[in-house]
Amino acid sequence: MDIKNIVHIASNPNLQRVAAKAAELQKASYIKAHGKRGLPLRVGTRGSPLALVQTRNFLTLLTQFCPLLRQIGAFQEFQIHTSGDRIQDRRLAEIGGKGLFAKEIHEQLLEGNIDFAVHSLKDLETDLPKGLVLACTLKRQDARDALIVRSEYQLIDSKNPFDVLPKGALIGSSSVRRQAQLLHYRPDLKFGLLRGNIQTRLDKITSKQFDATFLAAAGLQRLDMEHRIDVLIDPSIMVPAAGQGIVGITVREKDTELLEMLSAIENREAKAVSSAERALLAELDGSCRTPIGGYARVVSFPGQEERLHLTGLVAREDGSFLIKKDVIGTLEEAELIGHELGKQLRKDSPNDIFES
Repeated sequence: MDIKNIVHIASNPNLQRVAAKAAELQKASYIKAHGKRGLPLRVGTRGSPLALVQTRNFLTLLTQFCPLLRQIGAFQEFQIHTSGDRIQDRRLAEIGGKGLFAKEIHEQLLEGNIDFAVHSLKDLETDLPKGLVLACTLKRQDARDALIVRSEYQLIDSKNPFDVLPKGALIGSSSVRRQAQLLHYRPDLKFGLLRGNIQTRLDKITSKQFDATFLAAAGLQRLDMEHRIDVLIDPSIMVPAAGQGIVGITVREKDTELLEMLSAIENREAKAVSSAERALLAELDGSCRTPIGGYARVVSFPGQEERLHLTGLVAREDGSFLIKKDVIGTLEEAELIGHELGKQLRKDSPNDIFES
């Protein structure tokens, strides 16, 4: 949310009353349901440095929206160690999928031990557990993938960014989406499993255990580590993961007061692009073994209303097959065009790609 929107919300007495009412009603309903004190409301998050920064940015937005929430100490951070964080020596596809980054957090949410959950949207499963909803999406920071390489490698041609990698280079990654797209361009490259937090992966490049790795640009930017990016990959060259660069907030579906409060800080563009990208994923119904990319953006043309442009990608893990398609619609048609593009991609892709 940009500063002028924050100022507008913070100075709007009607929205202030909505937030104060939401906090008070949630306090009362929490006490009634659980026999515990209602405030502070507890915000669940993973414990990684990036997750904590994202959670604190979210809380800053809420308290800028309504200073009263800050004054009464309405929120408390609650760190949860997830299965996805604990198990680092196997791909997510082998241990249950990317939902493992949210499993324990959502269990706490359903049990009433926390009231909000903050996620990197790209790590959030498409089908949420019953009783939970994606209540809010925050402004997308940067959807692009960032390539980090050993210090001795120099970019030769910005139009061909993968030329920075020497023949046969070893790439550290756990993403089949990135692997498939890179191998499609450079079948000579090799891949090794590399998981862990951002600093862990950067250290593996510094110590020359791998020649290169990929990270989401937004994560490095949020941690003030943008200087570690060697090459930003344009989405036309490497289609990002659906939801990449967006922070999403989940709550219990029955907590209508919290839903009302969160709707006031939701970013309109993020809601549209994430709805399209997640609808694309839902239609393809791919596993973590299926390389799928989805990237939506809002485009403007002189004298016309804003339009939503969605790119979708499906590939084989070894890069031997890759297909990209685009569709354009209105922002109100976000889910519709996501499902439409997903159907087209499935129709034009070999059946074996979607087998578990």
